[in-house]
Amino acid sequence: MDKYKIVKQVADYYNEKLQTFGATPKGVDWNSSESQEMRFNQLLQVLKSSFSNEKPTETFSFLDYGCGFGAMFSFMKMLYGNNFAFIGYDISDEMIAKAKELYKNELQTQWINKIDNQKTDFVVASGIFNVRLEHDQTDWENYILTILQNMNEISQKGFSFNMLTSYSDKEYMKDYLYYANP
Repeated sequence: MDKYKIVKQVADYYNEKLQTFGATPKGVDWNSSESQEMRFNQLLQVLKSSFSNEKPTETFSFLDYGCGFGAMFSFMKMLYGNNFAFIGYDISDEMIAKAKELYKNELQTQWINKIDNQKTDFVVASGIFNVRLEHDQTDWENYILTILQNMNEISQKGFSFNMLTSYSDKEYMKDYLYYANP
């Protein structure tokens, strides 16, 4: 597996999406705001299961692994106010630059393009395993396992992620996407 080749090609793919569609759900390859927020809600269940109340009573740290332009931060701010420290990580320098531009006045955020293995309470990844491009299944699955191991190592309370599945409607499946067998 050539991890650097995978990372570069996936970053290029998302750079193109951002250039074409801007800081919108389509700019990170989602169909709509509604579908993006539905995914965020599901992924954030890992937080809710750790809190005794619906909302946290103490500050927590959070890493969005594949943050795009930072939409998860806006969603979390709506839910949790300023009660968390947010780190957004992305392999696309253009996505990080856009997030820094959009959230330059948000003191609780940090935007990075390299994981330094600092620990956070929670780590969430939305959609980062979908765009396989031309990489073979074995290489892509090894890449996924490497990232999941990293997410496990840097999360202190829990992590969550999503994937497309082989149960998807066949007529909507695309050759360049990865569909995991649950």
